[in-house]
Amino acid sequence: MSAILYTVLVVLVGLERLAELLVSRRNAAWAMARGGVETGQGHYPVMVVLHTGLLVGCVVEVWLADRMFVPALGWSMLALVVGCQVLRWWCIGTLGRRWNTRVIVVPGMALVASGPYRFLRHPNYVAVVVEGAALPLVHGAWITAAVFTMANAALLTVRLREEQRALSAASTVSA
Repeated sequence: MSAILYTVLVVLVGLERLAELLVSRRNAAWAMARGGVETGQGHYPVMVVLHTGLLVGCVVEVWLADRMFVPALGWSMLALVVGCQVLRWWCIGTLGRRWNTRVIVVPGMALVASGPYRFLRHPNYVAVVVEGAALPLVHGAWITAAVFTMANAALLTVRLREEQRALSAASTVSA
């Protein structure tokens, strides 16, 4: 895979993120109209910067450090990136209007325990963690992979604490 094709891949992932933000904005309005309560607003701008930095870092490192595409690593990481997109959209589809990039809980709504949530409490974060390492490694951007992984671990510590706190208010589970 050439650096140009890799750049196209990263741009496509970026466009997918913009689609997520549109869905999120629509779902946030829906939740707030039903009495939704948002928590954890303080970490949200950091999350946006970090995820934007991942995409920029992927491209910059590949071009400036002249990273080479290693087929065995690159194709396997690309498969993981595609798998992450499938998992992410499975999460979005399962949660429907409840899915959001923000932490918004509508009081009285039961927790979802279907789809990927049958297996994990936060499956979307599995996609985020795996993709954060895999996307840069598609074209050997190991510095970006390492920096994002460490920074994302710190951010997810805060994010999960906020989500757990918000979700603990919902005591029932729906199928």
